Amino acid sequence: MLELSLRFSTVSRTVPLILSVRPTRALVDEKFKVWVENLPPGSPVTLHSLHCSEDKDFWEAYGHYISDHRGTVSVAEDLSFGGTYTGKEPMGLLWSMRPVPGSRPGLRLRKLDVCIPMVVHVSVYGGHVAEGFREKAPLASVLTERWYMAPGVQRIDIREKGVQGTLFIPSGPGPFPGLLDMWGVGGGLLEYRSALLASHGYASLALDYLTSGEVKSADVGFNYFEAAFNTVKDHPQVIPDKVGIFGLSLGSTVTFCLAAESNVVKPCCCVCVSGNHCLGQGVALRELHQVLVKYLHKARVDENNHHIWREMGLAIIKDYSKKADVGKINCPVLLINGHDDQNWPTVEFSEDIALMMRAKGKEHLLTRVDYPGAGHLIEPPYSPHVRATKFVMDSVKMIMLWGGQPKPHSDAQEDAWRKILTFLQLHLYS
Repeated sequence: MLELSLRFSTVSRTVPLILSVRPTRALVDEKFKVWVENLPPGSPVTLHSLHCSEDKDFWEAYGHYISDHRGTVSVAEDLSFGGTYTGKEPMGLLWSMRPVPGSRPGLRLRKLDVCIPMVVHVSVYGGHVAEGFREKAPLASVLTERWYMAPGVQRIDIREKGVQGTLFIPSGPGPFPGLLDMWGVGGGLLEYRSALLASHGYASLALDYLTSGEVKSADVGFNYFEAAFNTVKDHPQVIPDKVGIFGLSLGSTVTFCLAAESNVVKPCCCVCVSGNHCLGQGVALRELHQVLVKYLHKARVDENNHHIWREMGLAIIKDYSKKADVGKINCPVLLINGHDDQNWPTVEFSEDIALMMRAKGKEHLLTRVDYPGAGHLIEPPYSPHVRATKFVMDSVKMIMLWGGQPKPHSDAQEDAWRKILTFLQLHLYS
């Protein structure tokens, strides 16, 4: 890892101010330390982070600090008295990032090209600044790199047996445990979680199975997901009997269906984030769309015209008859949900899942983790929280309310990721 310090000498000071970030190059789930030295004791300063996304949108976070008797500020040890986060928050300059004022509405920060880092400028300003950072000259700045893909990880395009996606192979001789990684209704090929999982030693296939938001026309059958699982299992760099499935939202729904209903797929373990078991045997994605349309009248919009689907999901739980028979699952399952999920009643679905597994004597295979204050989009740690973002469903554009509050949601992402890696280590490496 690299360390970079940029020194700035003012006219009024003979000792140069030092802003340090360590490490300046790291994986996105690694913590960094930020501190300032050689300030006058008791000086108010603002620590600020700025990132320009691949969509050319600017995201920022900042905290207000006062230097101690030594003229030092440590983000890891000192309290922020204001800004986008308050209190002692070592990673607040990342998880509390938000679009700068005047940005387009409904933005979500997602890494598109994992072969290049997320670049973040960390700066220190004199005084407690709350706006207009880009028009002000900082006292000092440091450039940091946050990576999803560790050195040596291989990225391989997959276009075989009808399966499309990207396979990430960890650095080293192998073979490795494998994972089939699936995202949700937003659709498209998202690689950043798979790249990060490969950086932790898992050969992970980011699966492309849904055109963005087009569930109605999704021509994806059960055999496609079975073929995708076997693509991972049969790869020469993968241990064939150590393959799991990781899904978020609709990807979690597919995960439950595969683990419960497939005669071909035998996962070693499953991680399900913000999911449900509404996809039963023989139910295609476009048929699931028909279910959503049937109950769409239960959805509502809030005072900001943000779409809330939670009540629609509650209606589906009560009388939907085509759920996956999760009592057939024969592998450990880690189920992670947020209590403030406004998109889907995932906590209620997890209770139904637990009841079904208990009835078949399988509840010992289920580990449930629920987070108060967390929303639907529980992502890798230090990812900025977004409560509502742009969403497309069958070519209809809207702003979807995902839920969650910044601080508890961020805490949930950090704790959940730690639990996920421990779970995978236990069941795929032990």
